[in-house]
Amino acid sequence: MERKITFNELRKIKDSLPDGSIHQIAQELNLEDETVRNYFGGANYDRGKSVGLHIEPGPNGGIVLLDDSTILDKAQEIITAH
Repeated sequence: MERKITFNELRKIKDSLPDGSIHQIAQELNLEDETVRNYFGGANYDRGKSVGLHIEPGPNGGIVLLDDSTILDKAQEIITAH
């Protein structure tokens, strides 16, 4: 499902994840760890893949349009459970 969020909010969610969560999300979704990191604003496309993240300049780091919110939803589930 497509979703909009500010870049700063996306980074705050990533920074709120407990240790090992990036790997956990990657395993659950059958992705490379670097692909999940790229979703949260990383840029390692040698080891990870692009994930449908589009950033438009603006306040709070800009607006991020996510083509698919599955990784974000998993991250929020982990934060809620933690």
